[in-house]
Amino acid sequence: MPEIFDEANMRQVLGKYIPDRETLLAGIHAVAKETSVTGVFGKCMRMEDGLVPDEKGGVIVLNKKKYSTYDVYLGVTQSFLVMAECEKNSYYYQFDSEPDVGKADIQELAAPILFADIGTCFPLTDMQSCEIKNGWMGSVKCFITMKNGSYFKLILPKLGGLGGGMPHHTEYRAAIISRLTGSGV
Repeated sequence: MPEIFDEANMRQVLGKYIPDRETLLAGIHAVAKETSVTGVFGKCMRMEDGLVPDEKGGVIVLNKKKYSTYDVYLGVTQSFLVMAECEKNSYYYQFDSEPDVGKADIQELAAPILFADIGTCFPLTDMQSCEIKNGWMGSVKCFITMKNGSYFKLILPKLGGLGGGMPHHTEYRAAIISRLTGSGV
């Protein structure tokens, strides 16, 4: 568990999901209370642990959900919100192979993708709302809703754990809140 509160570990984990030409501006340890990710993928097939591109494949709607508390790293780049679990977790997956969605909402895969990697990176322009409230012991409750219906209920702790492994937590938390609420980084 102490490795969770390590800034170098956080940068490495978030780095796996940061798009090319983007840089992590701020990242912290946070607590996810509820997660619901929706993805619509076209020309693909479902495999045991992910989706693979297939020209003859159909459209698959994936709903990835978790309704229990777990540790995540939360970061922002110039254009993206990035979230990755600190430890391996289980999710509830629901699939719909006959979706009622418009063509604009369908993402075509260029390469296979694991279910675990879906819902880790979101364009900030796709954020519909971000509600911030004060929480217990100096924490901040953050409820993020995306335009596609995905949402995250998060707690951003006041401190970055014991032992000083996340020395920039306070400034990074402020930068993330500022970026999510539209007041810049």
